[in-house]
Amino acid sequence: MSDHSGTSASTYARRVGERLRAIRRQKALSLQEVEAISDHEFKASVLGAYERGERVISVPRLQRLARLYLVPVDQLLPSGADAAPTGRGDGAVDDGVVPPRRAPAWGGPSPDKITFDLTRFDDVDDAELAMVYRYLKTIMVQRQDFNGRVLTIRGDDIRAIAGLFGVEPGELTRRLDDQHLRVHRGADLAGASSP
Repeated sequence: MSDHSGTSASTYARRVGERLRAIRRQKALSLQEVEAISDHEFKASVLGAYERGERVISVPRLQRLARLYLVPVDQLLPSGADAAPTGRGDGAVDDGVVPPRRAPAWGGPSPDKITFDLTRFDDVDDAELAMVYRYLKTIMVQRQDFNGRVLTIRGDDIRAIAGLFGVEPGELTRRLDDQHLRVHRGADLAGASSP
């Protein structure tokens, strides 16, 4: 590993640590409180080392920490908007406030809503897209909307689903389009939603 890649890795670890510290502070938790509520899975000293960028957190542990903090895992990672370190140089975050996240690129303006052709999910052999369908079914139950043909959700829901899969929303929507699971604007929704 070259010096440059080692420097990049340590810089990235420091940025991840800054995000971890900022989220923990937003939750108003001390390192010791995180250790206690995690049943000692996240020792205060180890979590502190992650936050200072002295240790690199593994993906499975990052996922468990995200669940503990009740935040999407991608919120614990620096984004392009966080390219420059936000700390004072000593690993501490100036104000403990998490910087706003930029909306991911969609290859165009972010859609307000996305409509799914529910009838197409039966033909899909993809475990992640099957999870999307299960998510859509929970929305149908919550809404008491059982037309079974189409369902429209917010663009924010797609961003959340993409975050769970660790991909950009544009990549997820491309996969949906490859399987013809989305009804595009301008399509004949009346025909798609009729029984």
